[in-house]
Amino acid sequence: MADCYGMRHVLWVFCICLCTGTSNTLFSIPLKIFAGKFNSSVDLDLSLLKRTETSANGLSLASDPAGIVNFLDMVNNLQGDSGRGYYLEMLIGTPGQKVNILVDTGSSNFAVAAAFHPYITHYFDRALSSSYVSSGRAVSVRYTQGNWAGELGRDVLSIPQGLNRTIAINIATILISDGFFLPGVNWQGILGLAYPTLARPDSSVEPFFNSVVRQTGLPDVFSLQMCGAGISASGSASDPAGGSLILGGIEPTLYKGSVWYTPIKEEWYYQVEILKLEVGNQNLNLDCKEYNTDKAIVDSGTTLLRLPQNVFTAVVEAIIRTSLDFSDGFWQGNKLACWLRGETPWRMFPKISIYLRGTNTSQSFRITILPQLYIQPITDIDDALDCYRFGVSPSANGLVIGATVMEGFYVIFDRAQKRVGFAVSTCAESGGVPLAEVAGPFGASDVAADCAAGSALREPWLWALSYALMGTCALVLLVLLLLLAFPCHCRRDSSPGELTDESSLVRNRIK
Repeated sequence: MADCYGMRHVLWVFCICLCTGTSNTLFSIPLKIFAGKFNSSVDLDLSLLKRTETSANGLSLASDPAGIVNFLDMVNNLQGDSGRGYYLEMLIGTPGQKVNILVDTGSSNFAVAAAFHPYITHYFDRALSSSYVSSGRAVSVRYTQGNWAGELGRDVLSIPQGLNRTIAINIATILISDGFFLPGVNWQGILGLAYPTLARPDSSVEPFFNSVVRQTGLPDVFSLQMCGAGISASGSASDPAGGSLILGGIEPTLYKGSVWYTPIKEEWYYQVEILKLEVGNQNLNLDCKEYNTDKAIVDSGTTLLRLPQNVFTAVVEAIIRTSLDFSDGFWQGNKLACWLRGETPWRMFPKISIYLRGTNTSQSFRITILPQLYIQPITDIDDALDCYRFGVSPSANGLVIGATVMEGFYVIFDRAQKRVGFAVSTCAESGGVPLAEVAGPFGASDVAADCAAGSALREPWLWALSYALMGTCALVLLVLLLLLAFPCHCRRDSSPGELTDESSLVRNRIK
Protein backbone atom coordinates (compact mmCIF):
# COMPACT_ATOMS: atom_id res chain seq x y z
CA MET A 1 0.00 0.00 0.00
CA ALA A 2 1.02 3.50 -0.65
CA ASP A 3 -0.12 5.23 2.54
CA CYS A 4 -2.43 4.49 5.45
CA TYR A 5 -5.79 5.64 6.78
CA GLY A 6 -5.22 6.25 10.42
CA MET A 7 -1.88 8.04 9.87
CA ARG A 8 -2.02 11.22 11.85
CA HIS A 9 -0.86 14.49 10.40
CA VAL A 10 -0.59 17.75 12.32
CA LEU A 11 -1.67 20.57 10.09
CA TRP A 12 -1.36 24.31 10.50
CA VAL A 13 -4.05 26.43 9.00
CA PHE A 14 -3.61 29.59 7.05
CA CYS A 15 -6.66 31.58 6.10
CA ILE A 16 -7.51 33.67 3.08
CA CYS A 17 -10.15 36.36 3.13
CA LEU A 18 -11.45 37.21 -0.33
CA CYS A 19 -12.44 40.85 -0.29
CA THR A 20 -12.40 43.12 -3.33
CA GLY A 21 -10.09 40.69 -5.13
CA THR A 22 -7.32 40.70 -2.49
CA SER A 23 -5.99 37.90 -0.28
CA ASN A 24 -4.74 38.37 3.26
CA THR A 25 -3.33 35.95 5.79
CA LEU A 26 -5.42 36.14 8.96
CA PHE A 27 -4.11 33.68 11.55
CA SER A 28 -2.81 30.15 12.15
CA ILE A 29 -4.37 27.46 14.33
CA PRO A 30 -3.52 23.75 14.81
CA LEU A 31 -5.58 20.96 13.32
CA LYS A 32 -5.35 17.19 13.63
CA ILE A 33 -6.78 14.93 10.95
CA PHE A 34 -6.24 11.33 10.22
CA ALA A 35 -5.28 9.19 7.19
CA GLY A 36 -4.11 5.09 6.96
CA LYS A 37 -3.37 1.26 5.67
CA PHE A 38 -3.64 -2.69 5.74
CA ASN A 39 -4.32 -6.72 4.61
CA SER A 40 -6.93 -10.37 3.89
CA SER A 41 -7.87 -14.24 3.06
CA VAL A 42 -10.91 -16.84 2.71
CA ASP A 43 -12.72 -20.08 2.01
CA LEU A 44 -16.43 -20.23 1.29
CA ASP A 45 -19.34 -22.71 1.28
CA LEU A 46 -22.22 -21.47 -0.79
CA SER A 47 -23.45 -24.84 -2.03
CA LEU A 48 -26.91 -23.50 -2.79
CA LEU A 49 -25.57 -20.54 -4.66
CA LYS A 50 -26.07 -20.65 -8.42
CA ARG A 51 -23.91 -18.78 -10.90
CA THR A 52 -25.57 -15.53 -11.85
CA GLU A 53 -26.28 -14.69 -15.46
CA THR A 54 -23.60 -12.66 -17.13
CA SER A 55 -23.70 -9.89 -19.67
CA ALA A 56 -22.08 -10.14 -23.10
CA ASN A 57 -18.76 -8.86 -21.76
CA GLY A 58 -18.61 -11.52 -19.04
CA LEU A 59 -19.56 -9.32 -16.08
CA SER A 60 -22.18 -10.45 -13.64
CA LEU A 61 -24.88 -7.82 -13.36
CA ALA A 62 -25.92 -7.18 -9.78
CA SER A 63 -29.44 -6.16 -10.75
CA ASP A 64 -30.01 -9.14 -13.09
CA PRO A 65 -33.46 -10.48 -12.08
CA ALA A 66 -32.42 -14.01 -13.14
CA GLY A 67 -29.57 -14.11 -10.63
CA ILE A 68 -30.04 -16.10 -7.42
CA VAL A 69 -27.57 -13.81 -5.64
CA ASN A 70 -29.16 -10.39 -5.35
CA PHE A 71 -26.26 -7.97 -5.51
CA LEU A 72 -28.67 -5.11 -4.91
CA ASP A 73 -28.52 -6.22 -1.28
CA MET A 74 -24.89 -5.09 -1.29
CA VAL A 75 -25.70 -1.49 -2.24
CA ASN A 76 -24.82 0.94 0.57
CA ASN A 77 -22.97 -1.75 2.54
CA LEU A 78 -19.99 0.54 3.19
CA GLN A 79 -19.56 3.33 5.72
CA GLY A 80 -16.81 5.91 6.03
CA ASP A 81 -15.11 8.48 3.81
CA SER A 82 -11.73 9.24 2.27
CA GLY A 83 -10.35 10.73 5.48
CA ARG A 84 -11.13 7.70 7.66
CA GLY A 85 -11.42 4.96 5.05
CA TYR A 86 -14.38 2.93 3.81
CA TYR A 87 -15.31 -0.10 5.89
CA LEU A 88 -17.63 -3.11 5.75
CA GLU A 89 -19.44 -4.78 8.64
CA MET A 90 -18.54 -8.46 9.17
CA LEU A 91 -19.35 -11.15 11.73
CA ILE A 92 -16.29 -13.26 12.61
CA GLY A 93 -16.20 -16.52 14.59
CA THR A 94 -18.74 -18.76 16.29
CA PRO A 95 -20.82 -17.10 17.61
CA GLY A 96 -20.25 -14.12 15.31
CA GLN A 97 -18.42 -11.07 16.67
CA LYS A 98 -19.23 -7.82 14.88
CA VAL A 99 -16.27 -5.87 13.47
CA ASN A 100 -15.81 -3.16 10.86
CA ILE A 101 -13.21 -4.01 8.22
CA LEU A 102 -11.48 -1.47 5.99
CA VAL A 103 -11.76 -2.13 2.24
CA ASP A 104 -8.32 -1.93 0.64
CA THR A 105 -7.48 -2.72 -2.98
CA GLY A 106 -3.80 -2.04 -2.25
CA SER A 107 -3.07 -5.09 -0.03
CA SER A 108 -3.90 -8.80 0.09
CA ASN A 109 -4.33 -9.99 3.70
CA PHE A 110 -7.39 -10.15 5.89
CA ALA A 111 -6.29 -8.79 9.28
CA VAL A 112 -8.31 -7.93 12.40
CA ALA A 113 -7.48 -6.63 15.86
CA ALA A 114 -7.34 -9.52 18.34
CA ALA A 115 -6.13 -7.70 21.46
CA PHE A 116 -6.99 -4.56 23.40
CA HIS A 117 -5.90 -1.24 21.94
CA PRO A 118 -6.83 2.16 23.43
CA TYR A 119 -7.88 3.60 20.05
CA ILE A 120 -10.43 0.93 19.11
CA THR A 121 -13.74 0.25 20.81
CA HIS A 122 -13.60 -3.55 20.52
CA TYR A 123 -11.65 -6.43 19.00
CA PHE A 124 -12.06 -10.02 17.82
CA ASP A 125 -11.61 -12.30 20.84
CA ARG A 126 -10.25 -15.64 19.61
CA ALA A 127 -11.00 -17.34 22.94
CA LEU A 128 -14.72 -16.67 22.47
CA SER A 129 -14.84 -18.32 19.04
CA SER A 130 -15.23 -22.09 19.02
CA SER A 131 -14.30 -22.23 15.33
CA TYR A 132 -10.97 -20.35 15.47
CA VAL A 133 -7.87 -22.44 14.73
CA SER A 134 -4.34 -21.04 14.93
CA SER A 135 -1.87 -21.96 12.19
CA GLY A 136 1.11 -21.24 14.43
CA ARG A 137 2.61 -18.92 11.81
CA ALA A 138 3.66 -15.37 12.66
CA VAL A 139 2.81 -12.49 10.34
CA SER A 140 3.69 -8.80 10.37
CA VAL A 141 3.21 -5.82 8.09
CA ARG A 142 5.05 -2.52 8.20
CA TYR A 143 3.84 0.62 6.45
CA THR A 144 5.40 4.03 5.79
CA GLN A 145 3.91 5.05 9.13
CA GLY A 146 2.62 2.33 11.40
CA ASN A 147 2.92 -1.44 11.65
CA TRP A 148 1.30 -4.49 13.20
CA ALA A 149 2.22 -8.09 14.04
CA GLY A 150 0.28 -11.18 15.03
CA GLU A 151 -0.46 -14.73 14.00
CA LEU A 152 -2.22 -16.48 11.14
CA GLY A 153 -5.25 -18.63 11.79
CA ARG A 154 -8.57 -19.73 10.33
CA ASP A 155 -12.14 -19.00 11.26
CA VAL A 156 -15.53 -18.38 9.73
CA LEU A 157 -17.24 -15.12 8.88
CA SER A 158 -20.36 -13.75 7.28
CA ILE A 159 -21.11 -10.40 5.63
CA PRO A 160 -24.62 -9.21 6.57
CA GLN A 161 -24.86 -6.98 3.49
CA GLY A 162 -22.89 -9.15 1.11
CA LEU A 163 -22.48 -12.89 0.75
CA ASN A 164 -24.70 -13.63 3.72
CA ARG A 165 -23.33 -17.14 4.24
CA THR A 166 -20.69 -18.62 6.49
CA ILE A 167 -17.23 -18.37 4.93
CA ALA A 168 -14.06 -20.10 6.12
CA ILE A 169 -11.12 -17.69 5.95
CA ASN A 170 -7.44 -17.26 6.58
CA ILE A 171 -7.18 -14.49 9.15
CA ALA A 172 -4.25 -12.48 10.48
CA THR A 173 -5.00 -11.64 14.11
CA ILE A 174 -3.31 -8.37 15.12
CA LEU A 175 -1.79 -8.73 18.59
CA ILE A 176 0.51 -5.69 18.68
CA SER A 177 0.62 -2.54 16.58
CA ASP A 178 2.26 0.86 16.44
CA GLY A 179 0.72 3.81 14.63
CA PHE A 180 -1.84 1.61 12.88
CA PHE A 181 -5.02 2.19 14.91
CA LEU A 182 -5.61 5.87 15.65
CA PRO A 183 -8.40 7.91 17.25
CA GLY A 184 -11.44 8.65 15.11
CA VAL A 185 -11.14 5.64 12.81
CA ASN A 186 -14.14 3.35 13.20
CA TRP A 187 -12.68 0.10 11.88
CA GLN A 188 -10.87 -2.76 13.56
CA GLY A 189 -9.28 -4.59 10.63
CA ILE A 190 -8.45 -4.65 6.93
CA LEU A 191 -9.85 -6.50 3.92
CA GLY A 192 -7.13 -6.68 1.27
CA LEU A 193 -8.54 -7.25 -2.22
CA ALA A 194 -5.34 -7.35 -4.29
CA TYR A 195 -3.44 -10.36 -5.67
CA PRO A 196 -1.55 -13.16 -3.81
CA THR A 197 1.87 -11.62 -4.60
CA LEU A 198 1.26 -9.00 -1.91
CA ALA A 199 0.08 -11.46 0.76
CA ARG A 200 2.18 -11.82 3.92
CA PRO A 201 4.13 -13.69 5.08
CA ASP A 202 4.12 -15.10 1.53
CA SER A 203 1.88 -15.67 -1.48
CA SER A 204 0.69 -19.06 -0.16
CA VAL A 205 -1.82 -17.14 1.97
CA GLU A 206 -4.82 -17.07 -0.33
CA PRO A 207 -6.46 -13.61 -0.44
CA PHE A 208 -10.11 -13.18 0.45
CA PHE A 209 -11.55 -12.65 -3.00
CA ASN A 210 -9.49 -15.43 -4.60
CA SER A 211 -11.08 -17.81 -2.09
CA VAL A 212 -14.58 -16.50 -2.72
CA VAL A 213 -14.25 -17.02 -6.47
CA ARG A 214 -12.66 -20.46 -6.11
CA GLN A 215 -15.30 -21.82 -3.74
CA THR A 216 -18.50 -20.21 -5.04
CA GLY A 217 -18.03 -19.97 -8.80
CA LEU A 218 -18.85 -16.28 -8.69
CA PRO A 219 -17.31 -14.27 -11.54
CA ASP A 220 -13.84 -12.92 -10.73
CA VAL A 221 -15.12 -9.34 -10.61
CA PHE A 222 -15.86 -6.87 -7.86
CA SER A 223 -16.80 -3.20 -8.04
CA LEU A 224 -16.55 -0.26 -5.70
CA GLN A 225 -18.45 2.99 -5.21
CA MET A 226 -17.12 5.43 -2.60
CA CYS A 227 -19.54 8.26 -1.85
CA GLY A 228 -17.40 10.81 0.01
CA ALA A 229 -17.17 13.37 -2.80
CA GLY A 230 -17.42 16.84 -1.30
CA ILE A 231 -17.84 15.47 2.24
CA SER A 232 -15.57 16.87 4.92
CA ALA A 233 -12.52 14.69 5.56
CA SER A 234 -12.76 15.50 9.27
CA GLY A 235 -16.50 15.44 9.75
CA SER A 236 -18.36 13.53 12.43
CA ALA A 237 -17.79 9.78 12.33
CA SER A 238 -21.44 9.39 13.37
CA ASP A 239 -22.53 10.55 9.91
CA PRO A 240 -20.33 8.62 7.45
CA ALA A 241 -20.68 9.08 3.71
CA GLY A 242 -20.68 5.38 2.84
CA GLY A 243 -20.65 3.52 -0.46
CA SER A 244 -20.99 0.05 -1.98
CA LEU A 245 -18.76 -2.99 -2.47
CA ILE A 246 -20.32 -5.39 -4.98
CA LEU A 247 -18.72 -8.85 -4.82
CA GLY A 248 -19.08 -10.86 -8.02
CA GLY A 249 -20.31 -8.27 -10.47
CA ILE A 250 -21.45 -4.76 -11.27
CA GLU A 251 -24.57 -2.81 -10.33
CA PRO A 252 -25.76 -0.56 -13.20
CA THR A 253 -27.67 1.80 -10.91
CA LEU A 254 -24.39 2.94 -9.33
CA TYR A 255 -23.00 4.66 -12.42
CA LYS A 256 -23.94 6.89 -15.35
CA GLY A 257 -22.89 6.65 -18.97
CA SER A 258 -20.36 4.19 -20.37
CA VAL A 259 -17.69 2.12 -18.62
CA TRP A 260 -14.16 2.60 -19.97
CA TYR A 261 -11.55 -0.07 -19.30
CA THR A 262 -7.78 0.00 -18.95
CA PRO A 263 -5.65 -3.19 -18.87
CA ILE A 264 -4.10 -4.43 -15.63
CA LYS A 265 -0.35 -4.31 -16.37
CA GLU A 266 0.75 -6.59 -13.53
CA GLU A 267 -1.29 -8.73 -11.14
CA TRP A 268 0.06 -7.71 -7.74
CA TYR A 269 -1.38 -4.29 -7.03
CA TYR A 270 -3.96 -3.19 -9.59
CA GLN A 271 -1.24 -1.69 -11.75
CA VAL A 272 -2.36 0.38 -14.74
CA GLU A 273 -0.66 2.51 -17.37
CA ILE A 274 -0.93 6.31 -17.33
CA LEU A 275 -0.26 8.06 -20.66
CA LYS A 276 -0.49 11.72 -19.66
CA LEU A 277 -1.96 14.27 -17.24
CA GLU A 278 -3.68 17.54 -17.96
CA VAL A 279 -4.37 20.46 -15.61
CA GLY A 280 -7.30 22.32 -17.06
CA ASN A 281 -6.71 21.86 -20.78
CA GLN A 282 -2.94 22.09 -20.34
CA ASN A 283 -0.91 18.96 -21.08
CA LEU A 284 2.00 18.62 -18.66
CA ASN A 285 4.13 17.36 -21.60
CA LEU A 286 6.18 14.97 -19.48
CA ASP A 287 7.62 11.71 -20.76
CA CYS A 288 4.87 9.16 -20.11
CA LYS A 289 7.36 7.01 -18.18
CA GLU A 290 7.42 9.78 -15.54
CA TYR A 291 3.79 9.00 -14.68
CA ASN A 292 4.55 5.30 -14.27
CA THR A 293 7.80 5.63 -12.31
CA ASP A 294 8.00 2.55 -10.05
CA LYS A 295 4.31 1.81 -10.73
CA ALA A 296 0.87 3.36 -11.18
CA ILE A 297 -1.90 1.69 -9.16
CA VAL A 298 -5.56 1.99 -8.18
CA ASP A 299 -5.73 1.82 -4.36
CA SER A 300 -8.85 2.47 -2.30
CA GLY A 301 -6.72 2.35 0.86
CA THR A 302 -4.78 5.49 -0.05
CA THR A 303 -6.46 8.76 0.85
CA LEU A 304 -5.06 11.15 -1.76
CA LEU A 305 -4.01 11.28 -5.39
CA ARG A 306 -0.28 10.60 -5.03
CA LEU A 307 2.11 11.59 -7.80
CA PRO A 308 5.84 10.99 -8.43
CA GLN A 309 7.79 14.08 -7.34
CA ASN A 310 8.45 15.45 -10.84
CA VAL A 311 4.80 15.00 -11.80
CA PHE A 312 3.59 16.54 -8.53
CA THR A 313 5.80 19.61 -9.07
CA ALA A 314 4.50 20.03 -12.62
CA VAL A 315 0.87 19.74 -11.47
CA VAL A 316 1.32 22.34 -8.72
CA GLU A 317 3.06 24.75 -11.11
CA ALA A 318 0.25 24.33 -13.64
CA ILE A 319 -2.43 24.97 -10.98
CA ILE A 320 -0.59 28.07 -9.74
CA ARG A 321 -0.65 29.51 -13.27
CA THR A 322 -4.46 29.42 -13.21
CA SER A 323 -5.13 29.90 -9.49
CA LEU A 324 -3.90 31.79 -6.46
CA ASP A 325 -0.28 31.22 -5.44
CA PHE A 326 -0.70 29.70 -1.99
CA SER A 327 2.19 29.08 0.38
CA ASP A 328 4.25 25.89 0.03
CA GLY A 329 2.58 24.56 3.17
CA PHE A 330 -0.76 24.27 1.39
CA TRP A 331 0.67 22.33 -1.55
CA GLN A 332 2.71 20.08 0.75
CA GLY A 333 -0.35 19.22 2.84
CA ASN A 334 0.55 20.78 6.20
CA LYS A 335 -1.60 23.93 5.88
CA LEU A 336 -5.23 24.56 5.07
CA ALA A 337 -6.68 27.35 2.96
CA CYS A 338 -9.65 29.03 4.64
CA TRP A 339 -12.27 31.44 3.34
CA LEU A 340 -15.03 33.32 5.13
CA ARG A 341 -18.01 31.01 5.54
CA GLY A 342 -20.12 30.94 2.40
CA GLU A 343 -17.21 31.57 0.04
CA THR A 344 -16.26 28.61 -2.17
CA PRO A 345 -12.89 28.21 -3.89
CA TRP A 346 -13.94 25.94 -6.75
CA ARG A 347 -13.82 28.61 -9.47
CA MET A 348 -10.16 29.28 -8.64
CA PHE A 349 -8.95 25.77 -9.42
CA PRO A 350 -8.85 23.77 -12.69
CA LYS A 351 -9.93 20.24 -13.50
CA ILE A 352 -7.33 17.47 -13.40
CA SER A 353 -7.45 14.77 -16.10
CA ILE A 354 -5.65 11.42 -16.14
CA TYR A 355 -5.30 9.59 -19.47
CA LEU A 356 -5.23 5.79 -19.24
CA ARG A 357 -4.37 3.34 -21.99
CA GLY A 358 -7.44 1.64 -23.40
CA THR A 359 -7.97 -2.09 -23.92
CA ASN A 360 -7.37 -1.19 -27.57
CA THR A 361 -3.76 -0.22 -26.91
CA SER A 362 -3.68 2.31 -29.74
CA GLN A 363 -6.32 4.34 -27.90
CA SER A 364 -6.74 6.02 -24.54
CA PHE A 365 -9.51 7.50 -22.44
CA ARG A 366 -9.46 10.10 -19.69
CA ILE A 367 -10.92 10.36 -16.24
CA THR A 368 -11.40 13.91 -14.98
CA ILE A 369 -12.01 15.22 -11.48
CA LEU A 370 -13.36 18.67 -10.68
CA PRO A 371 -11.73 20.76 -7.91
CA GLN A 372 -14.51 19.76 -5.50
CA LEU A 373 -12.78 16.36 -5.29
CA TYR A 374 -9.17 17.44 -4.74
CA ILE A 375 -9.76 20.69 -2.81
CA GLN A 376 -11.34 18.99 0.18
CA PRO A 377 -13.39 20.61 2.97
CA ILE A 378 -12.20 20.28 6.56
CA THR A 379 -14.74 21.14 9.27
CA ASP A 380 -14.52 22.05 12.96
CA ILE A 381 -11.94 24.80 12.42
CA ASP A 382 -13.82 28.01 13.09
CA ASP A 383 -17.50 28.96 13.00
CA ALA A 384 -16.74 31.84 10.67
CA LEU A 385 -14.51 29.97 8.24
CA ASP A 386 -14.68 27.27 5.56
CA CYS A 387 -11.33 25.51 5.27
CA TYR A 388 -9.89 23.14 2.66
CA ARG A 389 -6.88 20.89 2.16
CA PHE A 390 -5.03 19.96 -1.04
CA GLY A 391 -5.95 16.38 -1.94
CA VAL A 392 -2.81 15.68 -3.99
CA SER A 393 0.58 14.74 -2.54
CA PRO A 394 4.09 13.77 -3.72
CA SER A 395 5.07 10.11 -3.69
CA ALA A 396 8.33 8.19 -3.62
CA ASN A 397 6.58 4.90 -4.48
CA GLY A 398 4.82 5.59 -7.74
CA LEU A 399 1.51 7.13 -8.82
CA VAL A 400 -1.51 6.15 -6.72
CA ILE A 401 -5.09 6.74 -7.83
CA GLY A 402 -6.47 6.90 -4.30
CA ALA A 403 -9.83 7.76 -2.75
CA THR A 404 -9.58 11.42 -3.81
CA VAL A 405 -10.01 10.29 -7.43
CA MET A 406 -11.98 7.08 -6.89
CA GLU A 407 -14.79 8.97 -5.14
CA GLY A 408 -15.70 10.42 -8.53
CA PHE A 409 -16.18 7.05 -10.18
CA TYR A 410 -17.71 3.62 -10.02
CA VAL A 411 -14.60 1.45 -10.32
CA ILE A 412 -14.83 -2.12 -11.64
CA PHE A 413 -12.01 -4.56 -10.88
CA ASP A 414 -12.58 -7.08 -13.67
CA ARG A 415 -9.88 -9.58 -12.72
CA ALA A 416 -11.29 -12.20 -15.10
CA GLN A 417 -10.34 -10.07 -18.08
CA LYS A 418 -7.36 -8.30 -16.45
CA ARG A 419 -8.81 -4.80 -16.64
CA VAL A 420 -10.06 -1.96 -14.43
CA GLY A 421 -13.15 -0.02 -15.48
CA PHE A 422 -14.20 3.56 -14.72
CA ALA A 423 -17.64 5.14 -15.04
CA VAL A 424 -19.05 8.31 -13.49
CA SER A 425 -20.49 7.53 -10.06
CA THR A 426 -24.12 8.38 -9.32
CA CYS A 427 -23.12 9.77 -5.93
CA ALA A 428 -20.33 12.05 -7.23
CA GLU A 429 -22.30 15.23 -7.72
CA SER A 430 -23.03 18.52 -6.03
CA GLY A 431 -26.26 20.38 -6.63
CA GLY A 432 -27.04 18.00 -9.47
CA VAL A 433 -23.73 18.74 -11.20
CA PRO A 434 -21.36 15.76 -11.74
CA LEU A 435 -17.96 16.16 -10.08
CA ALA A 436 -16.23 13.73 -12.43
CA GLU A 437 -16.11 12.94 -16.14
CA VAL A 438 -15.08 10.02 -18.34
CA ALA A 439 -14.40 10.60 -22.05
CA GLY A 440 -12.82 8.83 -25.02
CA PRO A 441 -11.54 7.34 -27.15
CA PHE A 442 -8.43 9.36 -27.91
CA GLY A 443 -5.49 8.34 -30.05
CA ALA A 444 -2.36 7.09 -28.27
CA SER A 445 0.02 7.28 -31.21
CA ASP A 446 1.86 10.25 -29.67
CA VAL A 447 3.05 8.25 -26.64
CA ALA A 448 5.36 5.28 -26.20
CA ALA A 449 4.06 1.78 -26.88
CA ASP A 450 4.79 0.91 -23.25
CA CYS A 451 4.91 3.74 -20.71
CA ALA A 452 5.56 1.45 -17.74
CA ALA A 453 8.98 2.42 -16.40
CA GLY A 454 9.89 -1.20 -15.63
CA SER A 455 8.77 -3.75 -13.10
CA ALA A 456 9.49 -2.95 -9.47
CA LEU A 457 10.87 -5.73 -7.28
CA ARG A 458 7.87 -7.56 -5.80
CA GLU A 459 9.36 -9.02 -2.62
CA PRO A 460 11.71 -7.72 0.11
CA TRP A 461 14.01 -10.74 -0.32
CA LEU A 462 14.50 -9.72 -3.97
CA TRP A 463 15.76 -6.35 -2.79
CA ALA A 464 18.20 -8.06 -0.41
CA LEU A 465 19.37 -10.40 -3.17
CA SER A 466 19.87 -7.54 -5.60
CA TYR A 467 22.00 -5.60 -3.12
CA ALA A 468 24.03 -8.72 -2.33
CA LEU A 469 24.68 -9.34 -6.02
CA MET A 470 25.65 -5.72 -6.58
CA GLY A 471 28.08 -5.93 -3.65
CA THR A 472 29.62 -9.13 -5.00
CA CYS A 473 29.99 -7.63 -8.47
CA ALA A 474 31.66 -4.53 -7.00
CA LEU A 475 34.11 -6.69 -5.05
CA VAL A 476 35.00 -8.80 -8.11
CA LEU A 477 35.45 -5.68 -10.23
CA LEU A 478 37.75 -4.16 -7.59
CA VAL A 479 39.92 -7.30 -7.58
CA LEU A 480 40.09 -7.28 -11.37
CA LEU A 481 41.06 -3.63 -11.45
CA LEU A 482 43.81 -4.26 -8.89
CA LEU A 483 45.12 -7.12 -11.03
CA LEU A 484 45.15 -4.81 -14.03
CA ALA A 485 46.98 -2.09 -12.10
CA PHE A 486 49.50 -4.47 -10.54
CA PRO A 487 50.02 -7.34 -12.99
CA CYS A 488 51.82 -10.45 -11.80
CA HIS A 489 55.28 -10.90 -13.42
CA CYS A 490 55.92 -14.37 -12.00
CA ARG A 491 57.09 -16.94 -14.46
CA ARG A 492 54.68 -19.70 -15.24
CA ASP A 493 54.13 -22.18 -18.00
CA SER A 494 51.05 -21.35 -19.95
CA SER A 495 49.43 -23.71 -22.35
CA PRO A 496 47.70 -22.21 -25.41
CA GLY A 497 44.24 -22.70 -23.87
CA GLU A 498 44.98 -21.23 -20.44
CA LEU A 499 43.33 -17.94 -19.47
CA THR A 500 45.56 -15.39 -17.75
CA ASP A 501 45.00 -11.83 -16.57
CA GLU A 502 46.23 -10.60 -19.94
CA SER A 503 43.75 -12.68 -21.93
CA SER A 504 40.39 -11.60 -23.32
CA LEU A 505 38.54 -12.81 -20.21
CA VAL A 506 38.59 -9.45 -18.40
CA ARG A 507 37.67 -7.48 -21.47
CA ASN A 508 34.77 -9.78 -22.24
CA ARG A 509 33.49 -9.68 -18.67
CA ILE A 510 33.48 -5.89 -18.61
CA LYS A 511 31.89 -5.68 -22.01
